Amino acid sequence: MAKALVVNHEKCNGCRKCEEVCSARHGGVANPLSSRIRIMEWQPEGVFMPVVCHQCEDAPCIAACPTMARVRDEETGKTSVDYERCISCKTCVAVCPFGASRYDPLSKRVVTCDLCDGDPQCVKACETGAITCLEKGDISKVRQYEAALKLYGAADRALRGKMART
Repeated sequence: MAKALVVNHEKCNGCRKCEEVCSARHGGVANPLSSRIRIMEWQPEGVFMPVVCHQCEDAPCIAACPTMARVRDEETGKTSVDYERCISCKTCVAVCPFGASRYDPLSKRVVTCDLCDGDPQCVKACETGAITCLEKGDISKVRQYEAALKLYGAADRALRGKMART
């Protein structure tokens, strides 16, 4: 079944180990410019957000590629780049709604997450558990559970606040 990376930004501490292992795995050097995952940072708030490929069902990167170099593996469901066809026009980079496709200036290629051929190294490197790899059918269940926990927490805090005022 198809898998995808799932991010919980509330757990991310901005250590960037995911970027290091990704670039080492794919580029042979620990350099964030070669990483297929990026950590976006909002310094005033202290918020870090790993940006990953969502392995979209109706992937804009595949639809927009003028040379049909963006492809989906029918067995695993992952998207990838056929470098024999890719002309590095960066159209896929422009249309990605998550900013997950990017141009690697070191390799001079468009890069995107390939889930490390089923063994995502960023998941292993993430000590806080901010990045996980799940089967696509399980992702909505996890999101529902997380939303329920937040709702429960908000309701519990409101009830405690109301009781403290009385």
